[in-house]
Amino acid sequence: MSEKPDVDRMLDIACMAAREAGKIQKQLASMDFRVERKGLTDLVTDVDLKCEKAIVDIIKETCPDHEILAEENGASLTGSDFKWIIDPLDGTTNYAHGFPVYCSSVALEWKGEIIVGAVFDVTRNEMFTAAKGRGARLNEQRISVSNNHKLIDSLLATGFPYKIRTEKQNNLAQFAAVAMRAQAVRRPGAAALDLCYVACGRLDGFWEFHLKPWDMAAGALTVSEAGGRISGADGCNFSVYTPWIAATNSLIHQELVDVIKSS
Repeated sequence: MSEKPDVDRMLDIACMAAREAGKIQKQLASMDFRVERKGLTDLVTDVDLKCEKAIVDIIKETCPDHEILAEENGASLTGSDFKWIIDPLDGTTNYAHGFPVYCSSVALEWKGEIIVGAVFDVTRNEMFTAAKGRGARLNEQRISVSNNHKLIDSLLATGFPYKIRTEKQNNLAQFAAVAMRAQAVRRPGAAALDLCYVACGRLDGFWEFHLKPWDMAAGALTVSEAGGRISGADGCNFSVYTPWIAATNSLIHQELVDVIKSS
């Protein structure tokens, strides 16, 4: 049986790890880093790998018995009730092109529940943090979701799968349907930041299909702790292990889900 989590300490570790990855991203952004393909349009750089190693090293030094689930190197299983869920560089394609929308994302799951999250955007020096039951913050200042009540007045974000050319559920029909009913839809390309932008009111909602736990874990907690609502894209119960999500200020949630489901 594992000990009760020290949430303050765990959040400090998450922030330290996310910041360390951000330092690496900043240092190497203008250098000739290596880019490889995991698929036709799914990229990985040696910056992803360096960032992941830095984060994992910090976790292993501070919490050696904890499990780790990371994007590039998969799972490290120890039998612990604690599991760190890591995206070392969310927005790799953006990073590879010099488009400044990317971040590092570190979350901690305890007994199946996400309890801590940190998302760091080094390009803007913005650290989004959340702890279960303690609210969400941006650079230590409390944040909350927007108060837009109507989809037509809302700014939304979404994304598309890497296999957009072959995947039947490629989100194109949903994108078109929502775009016709919302004020505008954006496609920034980093799901963790999209979720944090919902949390701080820059966006009113976000949805996407074919995501992984590391894309959603920290950001989803941040939305919830900022007063937003999270579900599956069809309105069903949400889990970071279910690869689709709808996240809103709660006020437009049902309207957005209804459009997604009907398109």
